[in-house]
Amino acid sequence: MPGKNPYYDPSKAHHTPEGFTNDEPQNRQEGDLKRWRKERKEQGLPVPPDKGYEHFVSQWWQAADFSGTDDRLWFLGHACLLLRVSGRYILTDPALSDRASPLSFYGPKRKTPVAVSVDKLPKIDVVLFSHNHYDHLDRMTVRRLLRRFPDVQFMVPLGMKSWLTRRGAKHVEELDWWEERTFGEITISAVPARHWSMRTLWDRNRSLWCGWVVAHPLLKFYFSGDSGYSDQFKKIGQRLGPFDLAAIPVGAYAPRWFMSAQHMDPQQAVEVFKELRCHKAVPIHWGVFELADESLDEPLRELSQAVSQSDLPEMEFKPLKIGASISKG
Repeated sequence: MPGKNPYYDPSKAHHTPEGFTNDEPQNRQEGDLKRWRKERKEQGLPVPPDKGYEHFVSQWWQAADFSGTDDRLWFLGHACLLLRVSGRYILTDPALSDRASPLSFYGPKRKTPVAVSVDKLPKIDVVLFSHNHYDHLDRMTVRRLLRRFPDVQFMVPLGMKSWLTRRGAKHVEELDWWEERTFGEITISAVPARHWSMRTLWDRNRSLWCGWVVAHPLLKFYFSGDSGYSDQFKKIGQRLGPFDLAAIPVGAYAPRWFMSAQHMDPQQAVEVFKELRCHKAVPIHWGVFELADESLDEPLRELSQAVSQSDLPEMEFKPLKIGASISKG
């Protein structure tokens, strides 16, 4: 029957006969999207970052440098990161086009340059996708990755494999929440997130969304993907933590009454840092696309304040420049 979920498991709360859902209750009301768009237009939001876009780029962007051999994490902008562990490279949610949109001439436009083009990346072993939104799954970037790395391994949540195989991907693994796959010394686990999926008017929540954990004897890394706040983070920390490095989203949260079901704010991100039992974390989902009402630099100001007001003001949860990196040590 059309629309039936081929992965449906009635024993799992996040499965439905038609697709997938969050464990948390839905807090959106009919008409909220229209209300948000109306308020956004009336208030002229988002406003530019302090001192303008050019100053923001000069302060928060640099070209990526992949020299060295140590285990390291690069923040390449928005939700795109590159993890080097034991000489292998794992890329997350690469969206390196000018727009986060199905159209080349319309939709959220990149406000900061890409930190690296696909042709300048080191040899990628694994690509992790958290869900299918255009700011995370970009058709042109995938095409370029496959052209350069035809045998790359893709890891995706349930329902996304066919999209990649239609574009020529040879190695795609689909996982449900809490499932894992092992590649040599590296184990990759899909973990819960609070979000949704959609690429067309006809496929809302037909594929799953997730975060990822990469575990190696020398390093353990958590990547959130997109997520609103939930009690799932504490469970992830208890089952798979603590984490040497983590990537936690801090942007696209305003207005909170509308965005909280799908994106957390910086104050919640600080709580997630603690619940995951992180040693170090990098804030992500800021600085590239204007997807909500806050300015590009507002998440950084709020994060700094939230850390300073927390019971762990010394926590290593600080923004990197787009293109910069951090080591485990």
